Amino acid sequence: LEPADDDLVGLDNLVANTAYLRAQQVDYDELRKRRVSLTLPKPKNSSGLLLDRKYESVCEQQPIGRKLFQEFLLASNPQYVAAAEFPEELSHWRFAEDEAREKAKRSILAKFCQPESKSFLSYLTGEAAEICKNLSNKNFDEEALEQIKEATRDFLRGKPFLEFMKSPFFYRFLQWKEYEKQKITNKYFYEFRTLGKGGFGEVCAVQVKYTGQMYACKKLDKSRLKKKGGERFALLEKQILEKVNSLFIVNLAYSYNDKTHLCLVMDLMNGGDLKFHIYELGERGIRMERLIYYTAQITTGILHLHSMDVVYRDMKPENVLLDAKGQCRLSDLGLAVELPKGRTICQKVSAGTTGYMAPEILKQENYRISVDWWALGCSIYEMVAARLPFKDFREKVHNEEVTRRTLEDECKFEHKNFDDPTKDLISRFLRKKQLHRLGSRGEDPRSHRFFQSINFHRLEAGLVEPPWVPKSNVVYARNTDEFRDNSEVENIKFDAKDEKFFNEFSTGAVSVRWQKEMIDSGVFDELNDPKLNGHGCESVWTSRIWTGGGGREGDGIQQGAAGQTRALGRCSRDSASIHGSPALPTNRAPSNWIFINIFLNAFSCKQWWRS
Repeated sequence: LEPADDDLVGLDNLVANTAYLRAQQVDYDELRKRRVSLTLPKPKNSSGLLLDRKYESVCEQQPIGRKLFQEFLLASNPQYVAAAEFPEELSHWRFAEDEAREKAKRSILAKFCQPESKSFLSYLTGEAAEICKNLSNKNFDEEALEQIKEATRDFLRGKPFLEFMKSPFFYRFLQWKEYEKQKITNKYFYEFRTLGKGGFGEVCAVQVKYTGQMYACKKLDKSRLKKKGGERFALLEKQILEKVNSLFIVNLAYSYNDKTHLCLVMDLMNGGDLKFHIYELGERGIRMERLIYYTAQITTGILHLHSMDVVYRDMKPENVLLDAKGQCRLSDLGLAVELPKGRTICQKVSAGTTGYMAPEILKQENYRISVDWWALGCSIYEMVAARLPFKDFREKVHNEEVTRRTLEDECKFEHKNFDDPTKDLISRFLRKKQLHRLGSRGEDPRSHRFFQSINFHRLEAGLVEPPWVPKSNVVYARNTDEFRDNSEVENIKFDAKDEKFFNEFSTGAVSVRWQKEMIDSGVFDELNDPKLNGHGCESVWTSRIWTGGGGREGDGIQQGAAGQTRALGRCSRDSASIHGSPALPTNRAPSNWIFINIFLNAFSCKQWWRS
């Protein structure tokens, strides 16, 4: 008997899901084998000239610069050590709670505010020095500590920063900046299952070969983009994502292009979207504890966008994704737009999704940030009632009628789970007039009593435990066969203008995200200390410096020449020992026996069924 097509499709989905889940279980021994020949390049002469050498950029905004500057300070005199340790302990005090907070306060007073202490902040002068000497349990407050912190910052950006830029630590920073500029191609990643499809392409899961970091890759079909005139929106989304560095927004890590697609590599959110959680998991709707937590994170994400003069314009549960830890983030900034300074915007074509669009969009009036707060009010309502304020779940109704209801009807709170704080918050977000709407005049909606259980300082630091965490053995995405197959767009030819656009789009690694990945994955420590990966006892400042030769273009890994590698006490390794079995495609799953067995077993089953 011939097997049903559904059985074969189901097997394909099982194989794809198993490989995808297995990839998320990081094998650190395998990773170390893959990156054993990684080396740092010598900085080119132009690198230092092109680098932004401001203290804020090098030592505060860039994770590797901040880490190396910290190491430089801790390896220097006691005054520099104290200046490095004080901000860290102050941050610990700010985010601590109860007994831990009291203990942190006592430590700061004893360690940094007593003249006889070896860590006394002796570099302080003027008013800051007096505040520090007189600090005690009675006057230990945020304002006094902030003055000391700012004085410490002023001190660090002076002589310590100048000395840092003349040190081997800064040379190492230049090496990392040179490495950061490597060309990104498909060979930099392993590719896994499709997670979703849209009008311009698909989203699939990918893994960086030598860090093990999982991401989602949004592939935009070049031909489809050109046919539909979507290039400007794709570039705008990419440019906005590049500027964002927020725990509450899906961040961009890499952008590049191949022969057929523009690729945006972003944070992988494998906990599903809120629409899925509202309608597909158990009883429809989201319980109050999760509602408050998610709304707090969404509100903070919207505020982060507004602080950059960006209007989201597509706030809805479907665009709010959960990560593996249960934190939620805003995604899909395809409709986002940057606001002109001090001006409003108005478009003839409505931007947004039916049921979430504010009255001013529907009436084609000028607006700024007010539209996002309206859409958030609709989304909170939906999370509680499993329906929109002006449209029932799966109700068949024309868009014109939804528009009429939005403009004329008042919101009704008929669901049993609406409590007074929730109703009041939603009502304030759903006021028809922009100026009367909560958040529209610059006030912070997070001061509303609905959020009284949330510590926003800890929330923004990622220290508040989520009320729900996704299961690590579940794929919160539709089966691979359920995604519509986008037919190929034919007879589209690209000219010099198109190629210029593709190159403008493809800027490689996003600095802050890439540096954080290097640190979190352990690559930073391994390349700075060769002893961690079996490279002998070379000096941290002279070992594994790339001097040319032996590199393979496009694979994201620069390998020293054989002679140089031997000088580090190692034999040269070929690409297969790093990237896995040569039998597997270079941009597919890594050489792990479980993957090989999965695919071989799946192939055998198909052959047996057909026989």
